[in-house]
Amino acid sequence: MTDTAETIGTTPGGSTPPWRRFVAIGDSFTEGVGDPDPESPGGLRGWADRVAEVLGAQTPDFAYANLAVRGKVLRQIVAEQIEPAVALQPDLITLSAGGNDVIRPGTDPDEIAARLDPALERLAATGATLVLFTGVDVGFSPVFRRIRGKTAVYNEHLRVLAARHGAIVADQWGLTAIQDARFWSSDRLHLNTLGHHEVARMVLDTLGVSHGLEPGKPEPHRVPTWRQARRDDLVWTREYFVPWVVRRIRRVSSGDHVQPKRPGF
Repeated sequence: MTDTAETIGTTPGGSTPPWRRFVAIGDSFTEGVGDPDPESPGGLRGWADRVAEVLGAQTPDFAYANLAVRGKVLRQIVAEQIEPAVALQPDLITLSAGGNDVIRPGTDPDEIAARLDPALERLAATGATLVLFTGVDVGFSPVFRRIRGKTAVYNEHLRVLAARHGAIVADQWGLTAIQDARFWSSDRLHLNTLGHHEVARMVLDTLGVSHGLEPGKPEPHRVPTWRQARRDDLVWTREYFVPWVVRRIRRVSSGDHVQPKRPGF
């Protein structure tokens, strides 16, 4: 890790955070899609990098790996990331998985959670601190509002699994700050820089790590005209929604041939 953290991170009372080897597992959310940074591996920063920067600023010999790859569904994350993560012998693991399954038509959140259970058992057996993410409350989104109930059911399964395996829950559902279009990128699917910043703050708070990350201060919200809003909808449909549908039909993923941005320490 470098010493370019945004702030100094300490646990309550000023003690050093106890983690020295942090591995992040997941999909585009954890990879950092929507938060471009030419100085970061893969050209993306994201919430996980931001958390690692804060932890690394206070922890000697801190190491961080990010195995997340965009577009991956749960079975791919389990097959491709769990054992490589375990092999790195981490003492802190974050896992956000299942979101790409939930948004697909016809999937069952009960079945998705059942597939996640053995993977959590494997990770918990390492003795590392394990952090799971609930899904975002998408009630604010005209595009994803229809899957709000499905997301809520999956979140309840995640809470049960977290209790079963001794994991900590990073509650995105309760993170009301990001229930706002200003915190999302133009594809309406990924958080932007402000959104990733807010998630990093939430994760550090969940871990009990003191930090100086300030709440985002976005530009004043400018309500578009009806004509501009419809133009934005057309652009979004052409550039993001139609390609997503085509990938579903062809059974391909945006993460095909993409490698983890931080595969090791």
